[in-house]
Amino acid sequence: MVDLSIIIVSWNVAYLLKECLTSIYANREKLNIETFVVDNASKDNTCQMVKDGFPQVKLIANKDNLGFPKANNQAIRQSSGKYVLVLNPDTIIRPQAFKNMIQFMEDTSKCGALGPKLLNPDGSLQLSCRTFPTLKTQLYTSLFLDSLLPKTKLFGRHLMGYWQHNEVKEVDQPMGAAILFRKETLDKVGLFDENIFIFSDEVDLCFRIKKAGWKIFFTPGAQIVHYGGQSFKQWQGLKAALRGGYIWRKSRNYFFGKHYGSWTVPILILLDMLQAVIILGVLFLTIKTISSLL
Repeated sequence: MVDLSIIIVSWNVAYLLKECLTSIYANREKLNIETFVVDNASKDNTCQMVKDGFPQVKLIANKDNLGFPKANNQAIRQSSGKYVLVLNPDTIIRPQAFKNMIQFMEDTSKCGALGPKLLNPDGSLQLSCRTFPTLKTQLYTSLFLDSLLPKTKLFGRHLMGYWQHNEVKEVDQPMGAAILFRKETLDKVGLFDENIFIFSDEVDLCFRIKKAGWKIFFTPGAQIVHYGGQSFKQWQGLKAALRGGYIWRKSRNYFFGKHYGSWTVPILILLDMLQAVIILGVLFLTIKTISSLL
């Protein structure tokens, strides 16, 4: 029986994926694992690199970029592990991470999903847990209060900037860069929502997991290095940035409409407009100040 199915969706990051896969097999310990790489139509040498360097990996090469949920679901449906780890390609597995995560799951029967401790490449903490977004947290974001006061329990509640991630804790949603799911849980609540292309997909799945009565935990006992946002760095230029922002807001609005009601979406649009006004106002004042000094 396969203990752990590892699923990696990759897009044009062959050099990072190679490091990730190397770390997986260096730290598998005695676990019986299977690894899937789902490539979303990369234009680099991702597929060839996997075939040549990691023949044991089950490669799914998509002709088009299907997005994160669909690509993950492709592999999850083929997986046979008791546990499923959804993992970003820009990650490095540290020793004992797999073993400790699975042991936690074995010891905690009501745990449907588990987040490890994520570290930046320099070894510093990467905040990786969130509460589910609400209209209140979106208001704080629109007013930049969560950025200005990230370590307060009021304005920093959603991103949990006040918490040092140094203890086992029940949480709403770990970051999608690395989440371990119990396969039994996925069989009961369903897979990623394929109406989403990217962003908010793990939020939606975690929301459904908790709604179904399962618990979600964070453990500092398993550590994974996460470079962060490497695929998105390919979205260069103003046009790409605007497109990324549009996709993020579309996914967020879908999540709110699905779980909180369609009436919330117009409010989110108004909050986005408020944020735009604030940004333009600050930009105008900055330009005016600079001009007066010249």
